[in-house]
Amino acid sequence: MPVATFCLVALDCPDPESLARFYADVLGGEVKRDNGENWLELHAPDGVRLAFQRVPEHRPPEWPRADANSQQLHLDFKVADIERAQEQVLALGATPLDLDDGGGERDFRVYADPAGHPFCLCR
Repeated sequence: MPVATFCLVALDCPDPESLARFYADVLGGEVKRDNGENWLELHAPDGVRLAFQRVPEHRPPEWPRADANSQQLHLDFKVADIERAQEQVLALGATPLDLDDGGGERDFRVYADPAGHPFCLCR
């Protein structure tokens, strides 16, 4: 019997509003203000919840690194068409980190969201 059930992932960032909107544009869903301007939640259509917490001194992770400024976490998103999804996330403000210059043999590509958190688009 499990001890707990998963409820959400919280991301530190300097601007919760803009990061919540970025992920709402990527995943769909509704952004809800839960606790003033310092905490917003995205309720995605599939039941996943992402929270965005204001941290004024936020330093984005550096990908890929294994020291104190390592990626800390990353999110994976399954997509039907990785080329189209790439165009869309780049237009929304994502930054490419690792696009698999090896001829498309890998099943994922790595990006940073506007606050610098790594995420992957996966076939």
